[in-house]
Amino acid sequence: MLGSRRRVRLETERLTLRPPVHADFRAWTALRSQSAAFLKPWEPTWAADHLTRKSFTNRVYWAQRSINQGSALPLFLIRREDEAFLGAITLDNIRRGPAQAGTTGYWIGQGYARQGYMREAIRALVHHAFTVLDLSRIEAGCLPENAPSRGLLESCGYKYEGVAQSYLQINGRWRNHVLYANLRSDRRGKTEAG
Repeated sequence: MLGSRRRVRLETERLTLRPPVHADFRAWTALRSQSAAFLKPWEPTWAADHLTRKSFTNRVYWAQRSINQGSALPLFLIRREDEAFLGAITLDNIRRGPAQAGTTGYWIGQGYARQGYMREAIRALVHHAFTVLDLSRIEAGCLPENAPSRGLLESCGYKYEGVAQSYLQINGRWRNHVLYANLRSDRRGKTEAG
């Protein structure tokens, strides 16, 4: 079972989603550096060593442990046509038992934004979570003013559930987040006949 988790690989029309490996360091660092101004307003403050090899190595080991333990599924987005690294998506905080839930987080490099890549990745991850991992609920949150992310979540079947006050520290400040969820058997907004 553990070995099969480690080899998680999801395919979409244009992408391969797979766990990070040590050889991804240069591509990851380059994309994060090039996209820093684009990403930082929406992310927790980067640690001083964020772009170092040691930090990336720790990220790879965390990904391996998380996948093996079933607590998270961190995946990199690789464009198949040229093997370009585009960003990452994680199903984190996987909770079993009565919850059967997890939380989606994602980022994409500035040059690849708004081209449908993250939509493909989210839809593939949600499908995997519902059909393979047998989860019932996938949650996500974003800053209220992040209209592109809100639209992306809604286009992938997530529905607005409310606002969490001071939910996460983003760019050095405690920020409210709008919360969304995608349910495996979602009847919200549908009629009894639907």
